[in-house]
Amino acid sequence: MLGLTNSVRIKQKSADTYYEEGLEKYNNKDFCGAIADYTQAININPNDADAYYSRGIAHGELGDKQAAIADYNQAININPNNADAYYNRGNAHGELGDKQAAIEDYTQAININPNDANAYHSRGIAHYKLGDKQAAIADYNQAININPNDANAYYNRGIAHHKLGDKQAAIADYNQAININPNFANAYYNRGLARGIEDLESVCFDLLMAAELDKQQGK
Repeated sequence: MLGLTNSVRIKQKSADTYYEEGLEKYNNKDFCGAIADYTQAININPNDADAYYSRGIAHGELGDKQAAIADYNQAININPNNADAYYNRGNAHGELGDKQAAIEDYTQAININPNDANAYHSRGIAHYKLGDKQAAIADYNQAININPNDANAYYNRGIAHHKLGDKQAAIADYNQAININPNFANAYYNRGLARGIEDLESVCFDLLMAAELDKQQGK
């Protein structure tokens, strides 16, 4: 009996083992299997913030934003300094339409990690969707200061400038987006719209480029 008991103990997995197996399944796109392993890890160690966080990401991949938020809540309760948990919870709130909650989470992520360009960029998008274009531009500025090679940040700042009537600033931002990513079809398209009929030749060039790139990219 003693030998059998020892054998059972040897076969028992640790929380870390379940967690590592969950990561492997997640990397192989087996999100349901990953969730099952993370759950086993949590059952063994209810204070495993990483397991809650990773399970939240897997739930998000399956489209279950509410379950993802519940897991991020747990991860944050255990480790209040997990900037990534706040950031991803913000994304989930935003995808569920709660832009204000998203802004609050991005702000928490920024407070923990002031060099998080993605958090500034995402908060800018949330501000823009709530109609605060100036706040959006301020956040895009911060994102670009931290990561000057983010074509999407220039592009989104261009949209905000355009909506505020500053077409020259918008064109300058679309130029930067295109310089970084020459295959950025939407940047060509929006730059064409910003140019206006006074520069019709350039407008036609931009719109044709946008159409050709969309065709090449299967859109």
